[in-house]
Amino acid sequence: MTAGSASKVKSGSPRVWQRMLSGRRLDLLDPSPLDIEIADIAHGLARVARWNGQTAGAHAFSVAQHSLIVEEIVARTFPDPRWRLAALLHDGPEYVIGDMISPFKNVLGTDYRAVEHRLQAAIHLRFSLPARLPDEVAGAIKAADKVSAFFEATMLAGFSPKEAAGFFGRPKGEPVHPDRFAPHAAGEVDAAFLNRFNEIDAALRT
Repeated sequence: MTAGSASKVKSGSPRVWQRMLSGRRLDLLDPSPLDIEIADIAHGLARVARWNGQTAGAHAFSVAQHSLIVEEIVARTFPDPRWRLAALLHDGPEYVIGDMISPFKNVLGTDYRAVEHRLQAAIHLRFSLPARLPDEVAGAIKAADKVSAFFEATMLAGFSPKEAAGFFGRPKGEPVHPDRFAPHAAGEVDAAFLNRFNEIDAALRT
């Protein structure tokens, strides 16, 4: 437990921190970048199911696997490792708060989004990314997110192409190989996410 986290824990107060396997305690109301570890992010996202688990296959299609696809798409236009890292971590807060489906986010409203934004800002600070991404980069990540969502919806979640296009638009540009959407075991995706992070981190240091 860090000194910062210890100061926020008061006797009798509701617990607002999450214990990680690394031993860190991340405060959801005031997340410290010092309490964020990439191994915790990889572990968590590899075990958070997209689509509330309502997908075909022996394994859940995880947020980590989705994030790898989004990074792959963004890298085609923005090979700069900073923006590849931002794409890889675009759903980073979900390692703590899970992947709430969009309808439920709309029900929860601004309180949920405020927690999500605080966590994303802390993750960006931890990995030396700007709190606010350039508009063109943020737009590319959002577009890649929708491309992945379209294929996930049609290949895994039972949506018709017409229905998915209504929610996410029809994908444009170079297609993503269908094999990328075959759900893998959590341990495999955890390792793949960490490997991709390490590759990008090495590029950042050169």
